[in-house]
Amino acid sequence: MLFCSMSFIYLFLPVLCGLYFVSAKKYHNILLLFASIIFYAWSESRYLPIIFFSVLINWAGAIVIDKFSHKPSVKKLCLLSVLLINLGNLFYFKYFDFLINNLNGLFHTHISLLNIVLPLGISFYTFQALSYVIDVYRGNVSSQKNLLNVALYICLFPQLVAGPIIKYHDISEQITSREVNFENVNIGVKRFIIGLSKKMLIANTMGAVADKIFIQDVNSFSHLTAWLGSLAYTFQIYYDFSGYSDMAIGLGLIFGFRFMENFNYPYVSKSVTEFWRRWHISLSTWFKEYVYIPLGGNKHGKLIQIRNLGIVFLLTGIWHGASWTFIVWGIWHGVFIIFEKIFELDKNSSNRSLSILKHIYAIVIISAGWVIFRSDSLSYAIAYLKNMFFINSVESSKVLYLLPYYIDKFDIVIFIIAVVCSMPLFRNILNWQNKYVKILVNFWLIILFVSSTAVITEGTYNPFIYFRF
Repeated sequence: MLFCSMSFIYLFLPVLCGLYFVSAKKYHNILLLFASIIFYAWSESRYLPIIFFSVLINWAGAIVIDKFSHKPSVKKLCLLSVLLINLGNLFYFKYFDFLINNLNGLFHTHISLLNIVLPLGISFYTFQALSYVIDVYRGNVSSQKNLLNVALYICLFPQLVAGPIIKYHDISEQITSREVNFENVNIGVKRFIIGLSKKMLIANTMGAVADKIFIQDVNSFSHLTAWLGSLAYTFQIYYDFSGYSDMAIGLGLIFGFRFMENFNYPYVSKSVTEFWRRWHISLSTWFKEYVYIPLGGNKHGKLIQIRNLGIVFLLTGIWHGASWTFIVWGIWHGVFIIFEKIFELDKNSSNRSLSILKHIYAIVIISAGWVIFRSDSLSYAIAYLKNMFFINSVESSKVLYLLPYYIDKFDIVIFIIAVVCSMPLFRNILNWQNKYVKILVNFWLIILFVSSTAVITEGTYNPFIYFRF
């Protein structure tokens, strides 16, 4: 089930809210867990046993780790066992066929692929489960004896299939005690509408433009068209994923949960380092807390820091998918972040001209990275980048379509809106206390909601990029 579906907006959510608000607090967790199971089973019922297995293993593993807290060697062995089970489960479903395919290519073997279908949200809920057992191992929290509470943490439907990735120590108290009030519900509904409109009105429009270009042979469109495709996808993936995160955060507020922000205007960044402080914050902070710092972070000299950054961004690429394009995309970002650390280019500058140049540099590197991320193969990505950066000339006789074929007047308007809304120009408008501004904002949100649901009813192009991960 998608958040941007009529069944969710007009059936699942209203029924759940009605039951939730009239029921006693002691039933809230049970109700949310039951709703989360229905939400997941709506389209992925055959994979329910996998997520149930994850819940049981991590619940039991954390209890055992807690029990042997006075025996460090046994405690560490328990942790390693639980980590191997979690990561082994993720590896089998997400990377096993990728491994076979690469072995066949490397050794010219003919091992049959298993054609394993990736369970929805497995990367997200696996990382949440890992957060729980690691937090218990570190002594940051006590193990949760109530199986239903652990199940709710791992399965909670707003962030189950595409994040934000919630660390257990950030939400453990909210699972057992949280407040539901009108103010949070009001903010949550507004946040959901903003996310829905980001997704339906901007991301889908930009995605249609990008798809028209990326489906073509690289030598069949001009350099300008190549840039258009790159920038269109740059905005598609931002509004697609940040829109989903907004909806998830809004839904969390409705039911009394406060999830961490996942995006903070990443395209205003003046370095790739800053971009990763603003993009997919829940993933980058997860890697920082559970990989980068345990490896030593930046406390043991520049070389160790460079090694640690390289490992983190290699893992970031691998996390995103079983494809060399994702792995190279992770390495691409890692290389530029290491470059910025060495030459201290990630520091802010008071020189306005230099700041503008750094912003242009960051956008070019990020957009080029999205080309690698979006491409079906590395060879296509390389050819596309050569076209973008004028390394390969494109004969005019081979250009199939001129620029107006790929983008019409409506698309241009949405493109301009995408550019403007990627900057924090309207960030504080929702919080203004002026009653007339509030009325205007509420009226505008109603228009956005009606427009978004109208697009949904048309049943047109409506993918969610991060559902693949």
